[in-house]
Amino acid sequence: MLDFVYYPVSAVLWFWHRVFGSVLGPDNGFAWALAVIFLVFTLRALLIKPFVGQIRSQLAMKKLKPQLEAVQRKYSGDRARQATEMRKLQQEHGFNPLMGCLPLLAQGPVFIGLLHVLRSFNRTGTGFGHLGMTAQENANTANYVFSAADVQSFLDARLFGAPISAAVNSSREVLEAFGPFGGVPSVWSIAFVEVPLMIVAAVATHLNSRASVARQDAAALANPQTAIMNKLVLWVFPAGVLVGGPVLPVAVLLYWVSNNMWTYVQQHIVYRRIDREPVVVPEVTSVVTAPKPGAKPRRRQQAGQE
Repeated sequence: MLDFVYYPVSAVLWFWHRVFGSVLGPDNGFAWALAVIFLVFTLRALLIKPFVGQIRSQLAMKKLKPQLEAVQRKYSGDRARQATEMRKLQQEHGFNPLMGCLPLLAQGPVFIGLLHVLRSFNRTGTGFGHLGMTAQENANTANYVFSAADVQSFLDARLFGAPISAAVNSSREVLEAFGPFGGVPSVWSIAFVEVPLMIVAAVATHLNSRASVARQDAAALANPQTAIMNKLVLWVFPAGVLVGGPVLPVAVLLYWVSNNMWTYVQQHIVYRRIDREPVVVPEVTSVVTAPKPGAKPRRRQQAGQE
């Protein structure tokens, strides 16, 4: 159903595996891990321009807020006119609400696509979303752009003893499918890799949220709804990574960590660059006042005269 997502994601992953596999070896776990990380970097590099547009849209929205509130008050009884005037004001100042959503909307399908492609390297489980293949059938079935040989290479790869498509809560059937390719991994070997990744992912999520909250103005911070949302992104979302981490494969946690690291570095560079841009201050038109009735007009003294 989502082949238009799965094939491009698997193609980019295949490309980077070919690059790193040619140096480290196709069955090397680090080659596969780096392929996942550079899949993230490829997507985020393509989204640099929309990300900058998102930041500028947020700043433009902040500047437009008083004028938008004035329009809302002026046309509070006419919703249609209110919406028209607000759109007109946004267009005049080059504000595009969609720019704020584009980076997030683009990353969602890639995350879903990566999760599905990784799960499809091992289709031996019998639960929801699994095909119930035998280990032999799975090893000889292609996975989108990956050939059967690539599937066997993936099953054979280990990152500190853990298959990167395995999760802490992987079923026994899924783990046993790795048996002919490097042996059946233990839950402890998977946890040894996943737990540090979960902690790093949670910390990175918190730091990114803290950086975003730090740029909110006093009016936003005083808003009760904003305060609730800030608590969610600062504490609940990072805690969700720790709670949900055991369900995610190692490679997805690698995706999460590398994506957050890219976001942290990128937003600091972009904000620093925008903050250094000169602020355009509108020229102040001088106001000439007329003399009071009966008063003699006074001429301004010329520069240099006493």
